[in-house]
Amino acid sequence: MIRRILVANRGEIALRIVRACKDLGIESVIAYSEADRDTLAVRHADRSVCIGPAPSSESYLNVRSILSAAILTRCDALHPGVGFLSESASFAKAVEEAGLIFIGPRPETIELLGNKVQARISAERAGLPVTPGSDRLDDLVSAKKWASRLGYPVILKASAGGGGRGMRIIHKETELESNFLLAKKEALLFFGDDSMYMEKFLQNPRHVEVQLLGDGNGNVLHLGERDCSVQRNHQKLVEETPSPILDNTVREAMTGASATLFQNLAYRGAGTVEFLIEGGAYYFMEVNARLQVEHPISEAVSGVDLVVEQIRIASKKGISRKQDQIVLRGYSLECRINGLGAGRIARFDLPSGPHVRTDTFLASGMTLSPYYDSLLAKIIVHAPSRQEGIDRMLRTLDEVVIEGISTNVEEQRMIIGSPSFRSGRFGTDLYETLCGKEMRHG
Repeated sequence: MIRRILVANRGEIALRIVRACKDLGIESVIAYSEADRDTLAVRHADRSVCIGPAPSSESYLNVRSILSAAILTRCDALHPGVGFLSESASFAKAVEEAGLIFIGPRPETIELLGNKVQARISAERAGLPVTPGSDRLDDLVSAKKWASRLGYPVILKASAGGGGRGMRIIHKETELESNFLLAKKEALLFFGDDSMYMEKFLQNPRHVEVQLLGDGNGNVLHLGERDCSVQRNHQKLVEETPSPILDNTVREAMTGASATLFQNLAYRGAGTVEFLIEGGAYYFMEVNARLQVEHPISEAVSGVDLVVEQIRIASKKGISRKQDQIVLRGYSLECRINGLGAGRIARFDLPSGPHVRTDTFLASGMTLSPYYDSLLAKIIVHAPSRQEGIDRMLRTLDEVVIEGISTNVEEQRMIIGSPSFRSGRFGTDLYETLCGKEMRHG
C-alpha cells in the first residue's frame, strides 16, 4: 500500500499531484527549493522538505537530497512530475534501490526510450513509420555524412533531450559545425548527455501525440490524441484534442500502433507517443515516458484522472477502465500562460466557471523565479465542439488579470483568435507567422 508520496518536482504539476494524493487519501510530501518556499504546492501538501538552494542542480536535480527527503519523511513512493529527473533511468533505479516505489515506467524502459535513437529502433520494430534520420552521431564528420545523405534542411536533436533543448535546424553545410557544437553543449548542460542524432527536417508539419496508460503487464489504454502544433522555438504553447486534421482512419492507425508499441514494451504508467504529420503521412518522433504538461485536455474529454491512474498502477491496482469503456466527449483546448521575465506578481486573477480549469502554483504577492521555466499557469476549456471551445477560450483569456510582470496572454489571444487557428489548417510555423519578428525575438 502507498500511504505517503514524495513529490519531487515544482510548479503547477506539484500541486496537481498533491491534489490527486488528497483525493486518494494519501499523504503528500513536497520536496522544494529555497526559491519555491512560498508556492501553493508547499502550502497545500501535508508536509514539505527543503532540498537545497534555488539552482536546480542543487535541488530538483540533486538525487541525494531528494532521496534523503523521501527516506527521512518515511515515504513509500516518489512521483517525479514532469521535467527535471522524470525521465532519468538512473534516478528511477536509485529510487527503487532505496526501497521506494517509483511512480513511472521501469528504469530499463526509461533508459530505452530516453535515448531517442533507441526509441526510433523500437518504434520501427513495432511497425511505426519513422522520420528519415541517423544513428547516433559520434562527431562532426558523421554529422556531415548523414546531412549529405538525408539532404538539407536537417534537424539536430539531443539523444536524451526534449522540450526544444539541444535542437538546431540546419539549412546548409556551412551552418553545421557551429550548430553541432552548440547543440552538444546545450544537451550536456540540460540532460547530462551530449550525444546527438539527426533527422530530415519537415518544413511545416503538424505535431500530434497519443496519450497512453500501461499497467506494466501488457495491458494498454489510449485516450486519443492531442494536437500540439502551436509552438515557439519547439516549445508548446497551445494544445487541443481532438486534432482538427485527423480523419478516423488515420486516428485509429496512430492510436493502434502506439498501443502496440507500449504493449511490446510492457510499459508501466503514463506516457505519450509523438508524431509529425506532413502531406497526409505520419512519422514517429519520440516517446515521452512520463506525464505531459498538456495532460489536462485528455482528462477533460475522457473523464480519466491521469495522475490517479499513475498512482493506481504504481500500487499494482491496474488501470481502472478498459478501452471499450472510454468515450471521448467533446473538445478541449489548453493555453500555457508564460511570464516574460521574473518578478513579483502584484495581482494574479485567473478565470473560472463552468467547463474552465486553471492549473497554477502561484497567487498574488508571490514571485516568478528566474531559476526555472516561465510557466505561470495553464488554462483549459472543454466544449461540445471546436468552434465553441475556441470562443470559450477567448472569453476566458479576457478574464485573466496579471499585474507586476509581463505575460504572453496577448499572444495567446492573437493565436486563438486568428482565422488560421480557427480554420484548423496550420503547421508548426503558426506562431512565427502570426506574431511577427518582434515577438519572436522579444
